[in-house]
Amino acid sequence: MRNILVLAAILLASATSLSAANDPIAERKEILKGIGEATKPVVGMMRGEVPFDRAKVNAALTSYANAVPKLPALFPDDSKTGGKTEALPRIWDEKAKFEALFTKLGEDVKIAQAEAITDVASLKAAFPKVLKDCKACHDDYREKK
Repeated sequence: MRNILVLAAILLASATSLSAANDPIAERKEILKGIGEATKPVVGMMRGEVPFDRAKVNAALTSYANAVPKLPALFPDDSKTGGKTEALPRIWDEKAKFEALFTKLGEDVKIAQAEAITDVASLKAAFPKVLKDCKACHDDYREKK
């Protein structure tokens, strides 16, 4: 009986993962939410609201670096609507420009990772380019709230 329960749990977990993998809207929203959560403390550091924490800066940059290669593929033509997406139709009208933003973000993340971010001053010098890339995408391709 125990083996059956374990097998059922494994199958359920596999089905849930497969379901998310087949839902690009849900997957991109999950990835972008993770990026947002990783970014919040870094912005707080830049504003002087929280103490500098290099580990959190590195975690944010790693979050971006891991997401960049995945995100362009999570905007297929059949994901323009549904899933409470905030993606604007303009994404699919300007697909090359939209995908170029991810390329730029990836490049700026690599530059920020290569720089010696050791304090708030070096964070303020390196991180704004990354945030500017995010803002450009949000401004042009995300539904305003």
